[in-house]
Amino acid sequence: MTVTHEVTNQAPPLTGFSAADEPALLEALRREGGAWGESEVAELGALAGSEAVQDRARWAEGQPPRLHTHDRYGHRVDEVEFHPAWHELMTTAVEHGLHAAPWTDDRPGAHLVRAAQFYVWSQAEPGHGCPISMTYAAVPALRATPELAARYEPLLAARTYDFGLRAPLTKRGLIAGMSMTEKQGGSDVRANTTRAVPAADGSYRLTGHKWFTSAPMSDVFLALAQTDEGLSCFLVPRVLPDGTRNGMRLMRLKDKLGNRSNASSEIEYEDAVAWPVGEPGRGVRTIVEMVNMTRLDCVLGSAAGMRAGLRQALHHTAHRQAFGRELDRQPLMRSVLADLAVESEAATVLGMRLAAAVDRSQAGDAGEAALRRLALAAGKYWVCKRGSTHAAEALECLGGNGYVEDSGMPRLYREAPLLSIWEGSGNVAALDVLRALGREPAGLEAYFAEVETAAGADRRLDAAVAGLRKMLGGLGDPERAQLVARSLAERLALVLQGSLLVRHSTPAVADAFCASRLDGEWGHAFGTLPPGADLTAILGRARTGGDAA
Repeated sequence: MTVTHEVTNQAPPLTGFSAADEPALLEALRREGGAWGESEVAELGALAGSEAVQDRARWAEGQPPRLHTHDRYGHRVDEVEFHPAWHELMTTAVEHGLHAAPWTDDRPGAHLVRAAQFYVWSQAEPGHGCPISMTYAAVPALRATPELAARYEPLLAARTYDFGLRAPLTKRGLIAGMSMTEKQGGSDVRANTTRAVPAADGSYRLTGHKWFTSAPMSDVFLALAQTDEGLSCFLVPRVLPDGTRNGMRLMRLKDKLGNRSNASSEIEYEDAVAWPVGEPGRGVRTIVEMVNMTRLDCVLGSAAGMRAGLRQALHHTAHRQAFGRELDRQPLMRSVLADLAVESEAATVLGMRLAAAVDRSQAGDAGEAALRRLALAAGKYWVCKRGSTHAAEALECLGGNGYVEDSGMPRLYREAPLLSIWEGSGNVAALDVLRALGREPAGLEAYFAEVETAAGADRRLDAAVAGLRKMLGGLGDPERAQLVARSLAERLALVLQGSLLVRHSTPAVADAFCASRLDGEWGHAFGTLPPGADLTAILGRARTGGDAA
């Protein structure tokens, strides 16, 4: 073999690391009351970084699901076929309780531990996180009708992945989906035209066309439909108790930008049997708890994507040389990497803090419930927006190597916009911030009580808090409030992230965040931290486990 054909100056495969080996994550887990679950998080983190799981992730994304509307004889079957790797990933997620374990675990910090597990496991393959997240979110919504919850919740929380179309109550475990939006309305679900007509046995019959139904091979779905009382929520099974298929026709699978391992579908309900959930005419109120839970997972998923992209960038630049030395030893690249690390940690600490608020809300803490309502809307807006920008810059750290499918970076890049769109795109999340401010003044009180626990620790954070108060004072005019809604959501998220980092991170990370994100010493792209930022300390904190091995 000649010298020309020798392979040099290429990074080795990034495997054998633990996605849980991250100081910011572990510190938050211990700080917020989830130290008891650290071993479970570590177990999943090691699996996520293993070569075997990475191989399954590639197969699941590279061989997307296929819709079979009819069998070979012409019978309608409406089945979706997945690659076996998908089922293996789902099995691991369910067996570790990512889908619903906190609802049956009364230990303090159960939702926090589950959030940390979801965060590390999503770094392996994010697509299957969709049905996992929806199952997690379905339980509190279903509790609006206790008799349904009593029958279905034990199976939704069971740690058995029992794939296949069979009557739900005959299975060992269930997965839940959502069927909300329609083509004429999108996020404006009150424009839905699907109709629900009561039957003599207390059930309803649904007829209509749903534009997006996530994970159509789930066992049960929460769906919205119009009744005489108004928009209402229903539980719709794929298979009826007698084993026959319900009137839920899969028209096509969406050909999506990303999230390719997961099936998203367009469906028609044809006299589908459904049971009411919650009060008639209060469907949005009933399902909003499910939406809020999935929004938490959007934040966690975006944070997970940032960490995965950062890990790839650190690994590549530690092994790739240019102009006589490794890329990660060159000042400009170090600035980019450090900036990506700061963004990643800010997203992680915010996601974990929101998960802790869920635990405390479930325990009856009204202040934490109010904080979660406002901070979750702002966090969903900002962290998920930043996910796409972060993925693009992390990909660019690999140069042309990052632009080819073998690197895994295109998959990360394609996935990032989904989480900003899912459960309400940017405008919906920003408007939800305004709605939370208007309806729940206690949320703003709880928010400032939280961020001001860091008062006096950093002058830039103090100034940002004061500026935010001034900004909030100018929201009297509803039209003007909408015009500044995105800026407000961004600022609410940044100030909360700054407060968390000042209190809980290292001085280098907190200083860089406050100087750049809060004090304006920052450009419009990553790699524009102020010259005084302690890049060595920031990168030292970011390089853990196999990140730079």
